[in-house]
Amino acid sequence: MAKRDPVFPDGRHALYEAHGYSAAIRSGDLLFVSGQVGSRPDGTPEPGYESQVRLAFANLEATLKAAGCGFDDIIDVTSFHTDPENQFATLMAVKQEIFSAPPYPAWTAVGVNWLAGFDFEIKVIARIPA
Repeated sequence: MAKRDPVFPDGRHALYEAHGYSAAIRSGDLLFVSGQVGSRPDGTPEPGYESQVRLAFANLEATLKAAGCGFDDIIDVTSFHTDPENQFATLMAVKQEIFSAPPYPAWTAVGVNWLAGFDFEIKVIARIPA
């Protein structure tokens, strides 16, 4: 059985150590990225929903980059939202900036009632370019 091949971005935030998880795991040509939130380097949430979403995407981008990937390599997304009805328009505006043209990744959005002090989390599976 192959060992886990962890991937961490430069300047990784404190949540990885505090909660004992890797930013991502490389397996063959796939990258499984843990849920990324809008956390500052010390692990605290960025204030404001849109700011959290933007920082979560920035943290995601840093993790993808550490594995040699980018947003175009994402094939599957799961996002978690504490108040989907009121957050949807803001999320869609930011999402449109990042995924501005087809083909779009597969995407599942889930409403939740707790994200450890955060309001948005995004996890992805990406294909690592050859």
